[in-house]
Amino acid sequence: MAKKKAVKKKTVKKPAKKKVAKKTTAAAKAKTPRRGKTADVKIADCAAKIHQSIRSNRRPKMRYPIRSLSNVDYNAKKGFFQLAGNMSERAFSYTTVKTFAQSVRMMALSRQLIRTDDIATKRDAYYQSKNWGEAMFKEQPESDTVMDDIEAMLEVNREQLGFIPDEHGGSIAGALTVVDIDPASGKKIRIDCTRFGSGAYTIPSNVEHLEFETKAKFVLVIETQGIFQRLVKHGWWKKARCILVAMGGVPSRACRRFIRRLSDKKKLPVYAFVDGDPYGYTNIYRTLKVGSGNAAHLNEFFCVPRVRLLGVTPEDIKKYKLPTHPLKDVDIKRAKDAIKNDPFIKHHKEWKKALEEMIAMGKRAEQQAFAAHGLNYVISHYLPKKLANPDKFLP
Repeated sequence: MAKKKAVKKKTVKKPAKKKVAKKTTAAAKAKTPRRGKTADVKIADCAAKIHQSIRSNRRPKMRYPIRSLSNVDYNAKKGFFQLAGNMSERAFSYTTVKTFAQSVRMMALSRQLIRTDDIATKRDAYYQSKNWGEAMFKEQPESDTVMDDIEAMLEVNREQLGFIPDEHGGSIAGALTVVDIDPASGKKIRIDCTRFGSGAYTIPSNVEHLEFETKAKFVLVIETQGIFQRLVKHGWWKKARCILVAMGGVPSRACRRFIRRLSDKKKLPVYAFVDGDPYGYTNIYRTLKVGSGNAAHLNEFFCVPRVRLLGVTPEDIKKYKLPTHPLKDVDIKRAKDAIKNDPFIKHHKEWKKALEEMIAMGKRAEQQAFAAHGLNYVISHYLPKKLANPDKFLP
């Protein structure tokens, strides 16, 4: 009889609740793909708080970190911009009702994407809002801002929310094999970046699952497609034993994350080759290295702290007697603003000196300017000489 009582206690008292909990968890996992599980939970929590506020006759609120250069700190040891802590509050009111509704609808769209394991470009999200009645966006920048606010508020990246960028992720060529997963079969596929002929491998919007195989000595990150194509055309990466990455201007998040993961996983040094102008330095290179003020809530993952600037430097312009263009007013303003306000530039005296030197010269030079000394001068002379002394690169 004692044994029968013990059995009854086990089947009636505890397991009934445990089994229900396990079934609920399993159902949640089935509905929510791993990609967005955290985001899905955070959206649900945010919605629950809004609902609770309304039921308690309190005005619902959303709090976001202020996304600007004035609200970031730079810690050289950590190697990236991080939020200083200032917050902005969006409370439900007569003046904010539309933006508040747009934020809620954007979160609802995100949850739908997560639960159906689907994706939407930023442009798709803008057009989806045309079904939201008076809450629709008039222009895409409005939609992008709300999306960025939600991303910062929930402390997840937009890819986890199901949103992907419209821009090109970047191109790869050279001594690298990327191990991806076939979406149809779920099997691993090996993509050899040396076998694209005159083309290149395109970085996908989501790179977290990728694995890498390489014997390369370093990664060379290039601003322009022109220089990238020249190096690919002549197979320069074979002689240099490196991996080439074309950013195509300011690098996308996927591009930055790809380089970061590749560099970290394979312990590879990263060198950047950009135009010799304030935009190349303070927008393209600095964003690659430490991130931006606008995305400070995610910079830890979308920056490459170990990258160093190979060129084009103000010293290169003089040493190689490169053809130049006069600095425009916007260039001078950008350089002076960086010297005065950019935490990264202010921390590194070498960068302050380089920008002051460029302002004094009043000139800028493009990567392609080396062609004045011969179409392949950049391959035969410039890059080999610069790579012989990486310790002299700008931080």
